[in-house]
Amino acid sequence: MSARDCGARLVCAPTRSADLLVRGAHALDPRTGIDGEHDVLVRDGQIAEIGAPGSLAAPAGCEVIDGSGRHLFPAFVDPHVHLRTPGQEHKEDLETGTRSAAAGGYCAIVAMPNTAPVVDCAPIIGALLDAGAREARIPVGFSACITRGMDGAELTEMAELRALGAACFTDDGRPVVNAGVMRRALQYQRLCGGVLALHEEDPSLSGEGAMHEGAVSALLGVAGIPSISESTMVARDCALALYEGGRIHIQHLSARESVEAIAAAKASGVAVTCEASPHHLTMLDEDVRELDTRRKMNPPLREAGDREALIDGLRSGVIDCIATDHAPHARDEKEVPFERAPMGTTGLESAFSAVYTDLVLPGTLSLGLVVEKLTAGMGCIDLLVPQIAVGEPANLVLVDLAAEWVVGEAGYESRSENCCFAGRTLKSRVLLTVAAGAVAYRQRSILLSAA
Repeated sequence: MSARDCGARLVCAPTRSADLLVRGAHALDPRTGIDGEHDVLVRDGQIAEIGAPGSLAAPAGCEVIDGSGRHLFPAFVDPHVHLRTPGQEHKEDLETGTRSAAAGGYCAIVAMPNTAPVVDCAPIIGALLDAGAREARIPVGFSACITRGMDGAELTEMAELRALGAACFTDDGRPVVNAGVMRRALQYQRLCGGVLALHEEDPSLSGEGAMHEGAVSALLGVAGIPSISESTMVARDCALALYEGGRIHIQHLSARESVEAIAAAKASGVAVTCEASPHHLTMLDEDVRELDTRRKMNPPLREAGDREALIDGLRSGVIDCIATDHAPHARDEKEVPFERAPMGTTGLESAFSAVYTDLVLPGTLSLGLVVEKLTAGMGCIDLLVPQIAVGEPANLVLVDLAAEWVVGEAGYESRSENCCFAGRTLKSRVLLTVAAGAVAYRQRSILLSAA
């Protein structure tokens, strides 16, 4: 699969195009304006017809799915996922990571380059694209590093990496601390295309912090990471992007001051987009009181005012998308004292359910807005934006909003189990995912029949 008007590539293993009819589901797509019960027919992997409930006939051999009482959305996309390959396959690999994504309703994801070795040269990204074309369950793209070795000093050959198919450029996991290097990266990006996706953190401010700096960290005696560690770098890079006419995407916002900086930058004409993660939208530093290492991530869970600012940012449009920052770790790596544990939580399989349970059901956010934000992320880097429309490739997710499940009770499709929502009872469950025209996931309980 190719991106629109750019060199980025999404790849996946060969699949069989789907022929299926979803009957009577509540189809909801904020972009196309569809919102009501419909039949949706997929033929040869493409949305062929949309009609009133019961109006479409199933062609011979077509699978028929009873969608009554269920919702059909455009499948979700995620521009910020860690698949740990090459070099860390004991945590995750292309097959398990894309399988996890499909189980969460995702039809496309982009993997981060902080692997072992990091993705900073042509042979590595070429090998990843080849492997993705053999092993990925859904389309996957690969980002490349901004700097060699992610050491923040020497730029990679961004033009060569882009020509091979790099989805974007990022040193995710590390900030580009040197402003001069960031300025040169923006100048290079203008020439070769693509977007710089930025992990914003001032290491001199975050120091050895392991959680948000505030009352809870003080009570626990754990070194904290102040919110200005993030927001000052956000403001700096927005100023540089405006000066150089570059494009940036700010990853995993967590702080009120960062939302304010993005809002001001957008008002000033900066070409900037940004994302928030389900855990920052639904959890607080209060949730770290028991020092559960599954809830240790960077940026950390912050205070109620920060969470409210993120939610307001989604409503206002300041925050463009929801991305998981799915970060798998092996069990033994997380089963250590809190300060020594690595940062990161998995999230692909729980993302929609967590946001639906904590934000949609209480009436904080509308279902349509959440669907829009979960399907917008790849558009921030000029890739796939799924839609329910005739003639579009079938990228669909069928969800039972009434279903309840306990996160982790039945295990995970991911190789890792360090999910910050583990043990929680959530509402809504993905039943079926169609990605790039092929069935990528179906829950065992879903009833299918042939016409």
